This record gives sequence, C-alpha cells and structure tokens, in this order.
Amino acid sequence: MPMLNTLKIKAIIAVVIILVAGILVFLWLRNQSAPQKQFTYSVEVPFPNLSFDQPVGLYTAGDGSNRIFVLERKGVIRVFDNSETVTASTVFLNITERAISTGTEEGLLGLAFHPEFSSNGYFYLDYTADNPLRTVVARYNVPQSNPDQADKNSEHILLEVLQPFSNHNGGQLAFGPDGYLYIALGDGGGAGDPQDNAQDRSNLLGKILRIDVETTTGDLRYSIPPDNPFAGNTDGYREEIFVYGLRNPWRFSFDSVTGRLWAADVGQNRAEEVDIIESGKNYGWNIMEGNLCYDPAEGCNQTGLQPPIWTYGRDQGISVTGGFVYRGLEMTGLNGWYIYGDYGSGRLWALQYEGSTVVNKELVKTDLRITSFGLDEQNELYVCDFRGRIYSLVESEIAL
Repeated sequence: MPMLNTLKIKAIIAVVIILVAGILVFLWLRNQSAPQKQFTYSVEVPFPNLSFDQPVGLYTAGDGSNRIFVLERKGVIRVFDNSETVTASTVFLNITERAISTGTEEGLLGLAFHPEFSSNGYFYLDYTADNPLRTVVARYNVPQSNPDQADKNSEHILLEVLQPFSNHNGGQLAFGPDGYLYIALGDGGGAGDPQDNAQDRSNLLGKILRIDVETTTGDLRYSIPPDNPFAGNTDGYREEIFVYGLRNPWRFSFDSVTGRLWAADVGQNRAEEVDIIESGKNYGWNIMEGNLCYDPAEGCNQTGLQPPIWTYGRDQGISVTGGFVYRGLEMTGLNGWYIYGDYGSGRLWALQYEGSTVVNKELVKTDLRITSFGLDEQNELYVCDFRGRIYSLVESEIAL
C-alpha cells in the first residue's frame, strides 16, 4: 500500500540521519580527545659560509632561479644560490658611488622586483642620497647576458622626496597583487613629527604611496592609479597617497593568499604598533602613538582615525620590525600567522587576526638585531641580523 511504502521511506531516512549524526558526534569527540600539537621555535644560520655588511633586507626575484638577494645598507646588493652549502655571494649591484647617505637610519633601504622581472629585467630601489638629503626611488635593469650582474648605469629615477632629518626614512617597496608599486615614507624624522608631516596630505612624508610604474602622466615619471583615495582631488592633496598618519612604517608586506596589507609602524617613546592597511585611512600619528594619546595637552580627537590591531610597550621592545604572513610548508604551526619582531629586544612573535579577534604569541627571544624579514621562493621565512648574518626560524614539535 502507498501509505506503508511512505512509512518505510521515512523510517529509512530517520535511520540514516541517526547514523550520520552518530558518526559526526564520534568524529567530534575523537578530535576533542586527540592531543593538540605544540611547537617550540628557534633561530638557526641556514648559510653558515656567508656574512654581510649591515643587511637590511632579503628578497627573491620570483623568476624560478631560487636565488636570494640581500640588501646591504651602505649600497650593495648581493646574490647567491639558496643552498646551505653555498660558499660565496656575488655583488649584484653596487651604488655606493651615488652619494648614498648612511647616517642614523639612512642608506639603501628597499628593493622590489617587477612582477614581470623574468621578461623585462626591471627592479626598483629606495635609498637615501645626500646634497640635498632626499629619498630616491629608482628603477634599474638586469641584462639577459648576465642575470647575476645588474647594470648600475641603467638608473631611471621615478621619485625624489626631500628629507628634513636623518631618521624615519621608511624605505619599504613592494608590488601589490594589483600590480602597483607601494612605497613607505616616514614622517621625515625629528621627535614628535615637528613639521606635522604625517597628517599633512599635501606632502608625501608619513605615508604609504601607491603608483603605477607602467605609464606616465604629465611631469610625473609614473602615473596615479585612478582608484587611489585622493586621485583627482581639488584640495591640494598628493594623489600618490594611499594611507597617511604614519610615523615610520619601516617594513610592510602583502599576504600572498588574502592580499591583505600588513605594516608595522615604529613608535616614539611608549608604543609599537601593527596595522592592517586600507585605502584612504588615517593611522593617527602624531595624534596617537599606538593606541595612546601622544600629547594630551594638544588634544586627542580620534574621530576618523584607524586604530592599530596590536600594540606593545617598552617592556617588550623599542622598535618593531614588520614581517610576513607565513605561507610556507616547514612550520605547520604558523600557517596564516603574521610573523614579526623587534630590533631592540630580539623578540619574535606570531599574530593572528580574524575580524576583531587578535591572538599574539611570543615565539622566541633572541639576541638578534632584527632589521628585516624575507621570504624565499618556497615562502620560507628568513631574518636579517644587522650584525651580519641571515637566520631562519625553525619549528620543533614538543613530544606530549
């Protein structure tokens, strides 16, 4: 009878639902009872035969060659094969003759390879030059005949920005997933941003810029992306500005999976901060230092300011060094975590940010002078020590 058939079908469905629910409960309980893996972290020297003169950056060209490039502050870039047994590095470029200023926080500070470097040989540098003191962003190229030797006479200057003081130069360069070049500039230096540069959108200091290096507009040697937040404004704001209100965003990076832009902004006397960078936002300096009012006597109106996602005080360090969201394969416990450190304290941390939830954990305390982090072509992480060595972060599982 049709009614009996319907009842049988309903009974079968009910049994299936019960079985599935039972399996899900079993799997959940097994996962809850399974011990969670725990890890410890340390730093090791991956290239024991190599040392460098004040290294401030480590990069790859993204061309499949598996080479590593190390930036030396005094004006030299060295290149070598990514191998533990490598015995020597080669001078890729030496621009010390370009009147590079190497005072307090000056020098050769940033490098970015063009996304199409394999075919066009272009790369970009950020350095501080003398007479007058200024930041220079310039393009160079590598001849196909010798991929380990750039043409030092190929310099094409894109941008020059006068620097009023010898500190807070910024220096980071990176191409975003949108193909545009992003440039970090500090507030120009001096304690407390005495010229109020970071909040002044009519100049480029205390900002992260975003430019198109593929085309030119008017007198510029680049063009303004049409979706830059101040493109076409009539208020006298510089159209290159992507975000403002930064003190010294020494290092920033893009998450290779999500495209999210992370920056670490070095503080004045009380707080270091980590920011998620979003177009057009004001990150608060010199109204705020981290999440603290910088000068209460001057007022502390936080309307419209973008707060940092994380800060720490002088008990943890004195100068934050921005890193990368880890997407390699060697450290399974850190996948998706932002790894960063502090130049003064030698501490390395991992930070996880999802929505409004932030988790920060210390990985290891070292005696390194952490100037920068870098990734190889396998997305494995390296740490530059200002005293001359490159280190790798190593994960070890704790036996439970």
